Amino acid sequence: MTFPEFDPVLIHLGPLPIRWYALAYVAGIVLGWVYAARILKSERVWAPGQPPLKGPQLDDLILWITLGIILGGRFGYALFYKPVMFAQLFTGANIGERLELFQLWTGGMSFHGGMLGCTAAVLIYAWKTRANALSIGDMALASAPIGLFFGRLANFVNGELWGRTTDVPWAIRFCNARIEQVYGFCPAGNEPRHPSQLYEAGLEGIVLFVVLGLAIWKWKLLAKPGYVTGLFLVGYGASRALLENVRQPDAGMEHFPLGLTMGMMLSTPMILIGAWLIWRAWSRPPAAAA
Repeated sequence: MTFPEFDPVLIHLGPLPIRWYALAYVAGIVLGWVYAARILKSERVWAPGQPPLKGPQLDDLILWITLGIILGGRFGYALFYKPVMFAQLFTGANIGERLELFQLWTGGMSFHGGMLGCTAAVLIYAWKTRANALSIGDMALASAPIGLFFGRLANFVNGELWGRTTDVPWAIRFCNARIEQVYGFCPAGNEPRHPSQLYEAGLEGIVLFVVLGLAIWKWKLLAKPGYVTGLFLVGYGASRALLENVRQPDAGMEHFPLGLTMGMMLSTPMILIGAWLIWRAWSRPPAAAA
């Protein structure tokens, strides 16, 4: 199957291109905001405890989280996948190279970096408001699969982060006239590959959203702060580590020991921390009775 002739730019508003990738971030944040507000207003799912924030406080938190996602995602990408960006701040041959770290429109965001930035934002906000950081994290991360879903769809539209070569019937050749025009060649080659972006959209997005939804609305686990956060960390970490087996490793990172990839190594601490948070929450009484 040949990759469709997707255009990463939805529309041009004068000199300003509106890209699907940017819209994916906007959709993820806005819909996540709406879902988090619904969780916050449903006091029954927090019983016997109380929601960690009042309604207007959520608006402030979203701003903090948005900054954490963007700054953490970009700096995390540079740290984990392209550390030369930091050196270029001082050694770049021109202003474009020196400021590449801040050129978000050129692409390059790390989920794990965004996760660290989001964590820092939640911790700082919880400290400022004297709210329970774990309960805020439970609410925020229950919404995160929405953004992951749209982000992976945008990766597919962009024809990036493709999978390993395969002969499965639904394999895709990530090469078309637009890609050849932009790059002068097809970075993915002409071999059929796993559409790993769609696998991730399904597993990290839809499946994880459903599991966390059951944890909140059916199993009432918000009463035990940190439980939903732990489920997210274990669920995402395990999903990402599993799908790294069909996702093409980043250039220059194909030969880590034991067949590991950067995604696997970054996901392992998430799984361990998530498992500890689940054990911690499970072994303690509900928040109001603690």
